Amino acid sequence: MANILRSIGVVARTLDSIANIEFKQYELARGQYMYLTRICENPGIIQERLAEMICTDRTTAARAVQRLAENDFIERRFDSENRKTKHLYPTKKGLKVYEPIKRENDYSTEVAFQGFSAEERKNAEQLLDKMSVNIAQNWDYVKKGNKRNY
Repeated sequence: MANILRSIGVVARTLDSIANIEFKQYELARGQYMYLTRICENPGIIQERLAEMICTDRTTAARAVQRLAENDFIERRFDSENRKTKHLYPTKKGLKVYEPIKRENDYSTEVAFQGFSAEERKNAEQLLDKMSVNIAQNWDYVKKGNKRNY
């Protein structure tokens, strides 16, 4: 059995664990940094799109967004044309916390790619992006109630 997905899982869980420990000082609950990051990078995003980007269910995304709003990291603004649609924006507090999150991401990326040549890094990034698209398509398929054949 190939170990690539196990290795990717170890990397993801380890970095998530480190981030949760380091970002606790900013009063971010587990995993909220991912949501805040996507909102800061995509101001005005709607909650449904945010959930799709992170590949999580709507309920989990709604809870994370609710906590971020309650703790003044983000604000919701109604769409001018559709009052049911709310756009998510970072607050000043959210943007302030985003800076160390971004620095941590840049640092972790450099640590992850230690010993890689520029070409190896570029290839790895391209291959992982491609894998991510493939897996996201499967996620979308399964979350709609479909069953994969394996």
